[in-house]
Amino acid sequence: MTGPGEDSGRRVAAIQMGSGPNVAANLSVASGLLAAAADDGAVLAVLPENFACMPNNDGDRLKVAEDEGAGPIQEFLAGSADDLGIWIVGGTIPIRCAGDPRPAAACLVFDPQGQPRARYDKIHLFDVSLPGREESYRESETIRPGERVAVCDSPVGRLGLAVCYDLRFPGLFRRMLDKGVEVIALPAAFTAHTGHAHWETLLRARATENLCWVIAAAQEGRHPNGRETWGDSMIVEPWGKVISRRRTGAGLAAAEIDLAGQARLRRQFPVLDHRRDFGF
Repeated sequence: MTGPGEDSGRRVAAIQMGSGPNVAANLSVASGLLAAAADDGAVLAVLPENFACMPNNDGDRLKVAEDEGAGPIQEFLAGSADDLGIWIVGGTIPIRCAGDPRPAAACLVFDPQGQPRARYDKIHLFDVSLPGREESYRESETIRPGERVAVCDSPVGRLGLAVCYDLRFPGLFRRMLDKGVEVIALPAAFTAHTGHAHWETLLRARATENLCWVIAAAQEGRHPNGRETWGDSMIVEPWGKVISRRRTGAGLAAAEIDLAGQARLRRQFPVLDHRRDFGF
C-alpha cells in the first residue's frame, strides 16, 4: 500500500466529533472539520453517526427529523460538499418514513456539486444490554431499520456504506462484495465499553476478510445525554493495517487510498475468488 502523496487524488478523511443535542452547534463543528479535511487534500470525508444531533431523548430525534431531499441538515451537507468541492458521507441523520412514526437512520452521500449520490438506511439496530453494566439500548423503538445494501461509484473507488452496529454482521459486507465494493465508509457511535473491547478488532477483520479499505468515523467522549462513546476513528488498509487514526477529541484521520495496490493484492491473494455458496 502507498503512503501519503503516492496516489494523489484519492485522499480521504474520517472525521471524529463529540456531538450533543444542539444541531446548530454540531453543524458548526462539522463545518470546521470538513474544511480542515478539504485543506488537507481529502476528496472524500466521512462524518460520524449522529453527527448533527446526539439526542437527549426520543423527542429530540423526532424534532430534527427531515423529509428526504429537504431540511437544514441535508442543506448543510449539500452546501458543504459544493462549497468545498469534495464528496461527503453524511454520517447518519433521521429521515422521515411514510407510514412509520420512526425515522430511518440514513447515511447520505453528496458529490462535489452538492448532489445526492447514495442513501443507506442502517439495517442492524442496537437493541442490547451491555454485559456487566447497567446500560441498555433499544434503537428499534425509535429508528426504522433499513433493508438494502448501498454501494456507489466515487473518486476513491466503489464505495460501500455501513453504520456502527452493522460492523458486527459480516454478511452485510459480503453482499457489498457482490456489488464490487473497494472502500467501506463506516460512521459510528460505538459505546466506550464495546469500543474498548471490539472496535479495532472488528474494523480490521472487515478490512482483511474483504480485502477492502475501511474509513471509520466515530463519535467520541462524554455526551450531554450521559452516553460515552469510544472514538478512535481510523483508516484501515486491505491487509488489515491501521494507517491513520484519531484516538480522542475532535479531529481527523486521513490517508491516501491506493486502488492499484488493492487490485494487485486481490490478484496475488485471491481469497475472494475462493468463496463458496453452501446454500444456507
